[in-house]
Formats: sequence, C-alpha cells, structure tokens
Amino acid sequence: MGSHFRSYIWDPVLILSQIVLMQCIYYSFLGLWLAAVDSLVQTNRSLNQIFSYEVLGFATMQGRLSMMAFILNSLTCALGLLFFIRRGKQCLDFTITVHFFHMIGCWIYNAQLPAALSWWLVNVACMALMAVIGEYLCMRTELRAIPVNSGPKSNL
Repeated sequence: MGSHFRSYIWDPVLILSQIVLMQCIYYSFLGLWLAAVDSLVQTNRSLNQIFSYEVLGFATMQGRLSMMAFILNSLTCALGLLFFIRRGKQCLDFTITVHFFHMIGCWIYNAQLPAALSWWLVNVACMALMAVIGEYLCMRTELRAIPVNSGPKSNL
C-alpha cells in the first residue's frame, strides 16, 4: 500500500482531546464576551447568562447584548477550529458537538429542554456562523500553494 496524502488515522484520544479543547474554548471565550458585555451595562454576572434559556431574548437590553456575546463567541470559536482542528471537513462535526454539549448543559441546568424560540434561533445562527466561517478559514489554509524550493542546485 502506498502512502496517501493526508491519510486519516482513527485516533479516539485525539478526537476526545479536541472535543474537550473546543468546549473549553467555547465556555472560556463566552465568559469573556459576556463579561465584556456586562461591563457595558453594569449588570451582575451569573451562570444564568450562559445556561438559562430565558436570558436570551429580544425584549430586554441584557438579552440582546447576551445574544451579541453568543454571536461574537461563535466567531472566536471559528478561530479555534482553524488553529486546533485544521480540517475543513471536520468543522461542522465539531461545531455540532460543541453546541450539542451546550444544549445538554442547559437542559441539566434548567431541568428541562430549552423552550424559548429565541434560544433556539440564537444557537442555530451561532452553529451556522461557527461552521461556515471555521470551514472557510480551514479550507483557505488547506488550499494554500505548497512552496517548491527553486533555489540554486548543487553540483554533483
């Protein structure tokens, strides 16, 4: 068997570590974005902003700013996909995995599945942004030209 360009080897430890890393990136940067947004309107920080589906809404200023933090976080996580996943065809998989675990966390935190339409709209929009931008960035680096050394040849 000849070697294949970018052959894929099943490595469950790598995949699990990438999932954990992307979850850490998701919650770390979401916390930073929410802290930045909270500093604009001087509101108290709490886990409700991350896990409570009732906080995300169009009616209040805090709800709209929280939605903005979630959307900015999807852009940050797209950069995480670029730096740590590095494969365009895996971006959608990791994006859905991150948001699936976030939904499970919200479900456990609220003791029920999120019922607000605004929560679902924000998370679907964030999934789309994170996947599309992450895949675009990864594909752009994957399709970069491979430099060929055209320097002087040595005399043999």
